[in-house]
Amino acid sequence: MNDIRAKAPWHLWVIGIIALLWNAIGAFDYLATKLRFEPYMAAFTQEQLDYFYGFPAWAVVCWAVGVWGALLGSLALLLRKAWAVWLFGASILGMVGTTIYNFVLSDGAAMMGEGAVTFSIVIWAIALFLYFYSVAMAKRRVLT
Repeated sequence: MNDIRAKAPWHLWVIGIIALLWNAIGAFDYLATKLRFEPYMAAFTQEQLDYFYGFPAWAVVCWAVGVWGALLGSLALLLRKAWAVWLFGASILGMVGTTIYNFVLSDGAAMMGEGAVTFSIVIWAIALFLYFYSVAMAKRRVLT
């Protein structure tokens, strides 16, 4: 089996760095919420805080898988590791659970305020792009 790695295109570094920064914001949001970091959480109403702090355990697990899978997937992309595909895939599975909780099983859209649906669509678009981008890079043997 030929394990020769293809040269990384310039866009891998640009996308990888932007993905890492984007997903670091998601990781910060997760940690700030779970640790109840007052300077960050002060921006929310008490009703929103009660909603965030009242997530069922399974939704928290989905959220964690979504956030940390994406952050680790971004690192794997920069390290040119093929397991970036699996990490981004796991992140999407986590997002499925979180989306179901936020928009089907609870009133998350109303609770999160105006723009929640639009922002969720943006998050989904970026996550799907990163997954399919990592698949393409793995097929081109840029990721091994």
